[in-house]
Amino acid sequence: MRNVDAAGLGIGDDHPPRIMGVLNVSAESPYDPSVYDDPGEAAEYVDEELIGEGADIVDVGLESANKDLDVLSAEEELERLDVAIETLESTSGDAVWSIETRYHEVADAALSRGFDMVNDVCGFADPEMPRVCREHDAAVSKMASPPDLERPGAIEDVDEIYDALSMNGFTDKTILDPAFGGWSVEKTHADDRETFRRLREFRGYGRPLLVSINRKSFLKTIAGRSTEEALPVSLAATSMAVERGAHVIRTHDVAETRDAALVGETFARSRPSHDGPVSAEELDVTTVREAERHLDRLDAPRAVADGAVVHTYELSGLSPEAVGALRAAADGDAAAFAVGGRAGSADAEAATGAEGARGDADRGLLVGTADGLSSVVSSVSGVSEPLDAALATIDDT
Repeated sequence: MRNVDAAGLGIGDDHPPRIMGVLNVSAESPYDPSVYDDPGEAAEYVDEELIGEGADIVDVGLESANKDLDVLSAEEELERLDVAIETLESTSGDAVWSIETRYHEVADAALSRGFDMVNDVCGFADPEMPRVCREHDAAVSKMASPPDLERPGAIEDVDEIYDALSMNGFTDKTILDPAFGGWSVEKTHADDRETFRRLREFRGYGRPLLVSINRKSFLKTIAGRSTEEALPVSLAATSMAVERGAHVIRTHDVAETRDAALVGETFARSRPSHDGPVSAEELDVTTVREAERHLDRLDAPRAVADGAVVHTYELSGLSPEAVGALRAAADGDAAAFAVGGRAGSADAEAATGAEGARGDADRGLLVGTADGLSSVVSSVSGVSEPLDAALATIDDT
């Protein structure tokens, strides 16, 4: 995993989760507590409610990305930049300052006047954005979007998000955002939930991930909550996102989100790594598709992806014939079958008696890769209808 240096702030697997607090200088923005048009009031909010509560990054929005509102031009965004600059210059706290924009002209002006990084909500739909970020040696968050400056985040098919993230390439300091939220009419809550379930997949590019899930509809509708009541579901999702590999959490609720992110980090599975002339890193891979993404990044054959993920199933109610068939079929490197109670072994009978040893003989664990399990299912097909019915579930995974 590539780590990103954002004006001295480390972002990536080697660093704690980072909190991006939100400030809007656009009156049309939907979340009132973060909206300010007076630089003095905005600076006080940033110092007390964002940096003071633990924000590592302050993300300043010049316009609302609401799909129902007219898109501002670069010139109109530049007219609002002065308020953002005055706010930055009036704060006393220490944080990385990010400008949210879709235009390279605005990014260039902001970076030239004190901002540290860019949050590109159109994901390099402006092809000059990568050049500007490189010239300023600035980190940039890139949100999955179509090649259209007026449709940020409007990727309707979850299967297209991954490819959208690579539009117009990357800089050395690119952070990826899979675009949660209602960016288009066609995008559904179910789409966002699937994207969240597949969050690890977006680590396939080997770059840090940013998620913006605070009080989003795809979460609050799970619990039937309004925006004002949606903090608990946001915090639950924050912990899960960090556990699944997110590195930056964008939020309006800084203190609470920071705590939730630290919980997620604490309980994330430890993966060994080594830096040296030869480096090694265990990847966070839980599905074949996730493995394929990493292989694609290395331009390596996908054929080995199946072996990256092992599934374990417990089977019960097995007849002696089913046990024998499974043992015979799962005798290779790609699948194995172990019967409960070590049925038939001398050690088991000596330890528990013949009856005890047979007590779990109708149960067993079937372990294997997707291809290995598929081969077992095919080999034992027809042994019994109940076994076929049970293994049909396995063959669908």
